[in-house]
Amino acid sequence: MRIAVAIATPAMMWLFIASGFASSIRPESLSERGSLALYVLPGMASLVVLFNAIFASISLVEDRHQGFLQAVLVSPAPRWSMVAGKLLGGGVLGFAQGLVLLAFSPFVGAQVQPLGMLAAAIALACLSLGITGLGLAAAWKVDSASGFHGVMNLVFMPMWLLSGAIFPVEGASGWLRALVAINPLAWCQSAVGAGLVGRIDTVSLGLSALFALVGVVLAVGAMGFRRPA
Repeated sequence: MRIAVAIATPAMMWLFIASGFASSIRPESLSERGSLALYVLPGMASLVVLFNAIFASISLVEDRHQGFLQAVLVSPAPRWSMVAGKLLGGGVLGFAQGLVLLAFSPFVGAQVQPLGMLAAAIALACLSLGITGLGLAAAWKVDSASGFHGVMNLVFMPMWLLSGAIFPVEGASGWLRALVAINPLAWCQSAVGAGLVGRIDTVSLGLSALFALVGVVLAVGAMGFRRPA
């Protein structure tokens, strides 16, 4: 059910937006991605990753309340193995689910080129690791699922909305474009979108890798060296 919901909700949004709002956006505003369906596809893939990161992070809160986390912490296993298991488990699952949506890209005008698709997949993997790491770091500090939902609504969803996932940002206000420029999700979106049209955006790809590294470091720093209160 978790996997179905994580994929089905963004897939329905993609279908509704791409088919229902396609005529409301001028084609020239879509940059090099000629159709709205292709433009919003990376955003829907990142939403799949975001949902999975939220589910993976909430599971950490549930593990704490059920006593499983305390049992792991007092086991002989090294602390880093717990962090790596949570991070890689959530990251790999989110990446695999996001690839399901990207697999539809040839049907909406994507240029299927090996290097471009590889770059898009790498950017999506970086996004999955980075956002999962941020989620786990936040969940380590929050003691309730309802509290984490508040963090999600305050931090994660605005990051996604300000990533250019749905509408082009070229015509947006200056202050909004400034927020998009410093938004890590926007870097990943740009790299994935460039890969789908057969171009490799090395700057965005490098920034995506940096975001993944920051997410991993935050998760390790938050979970690896402190015991929960």
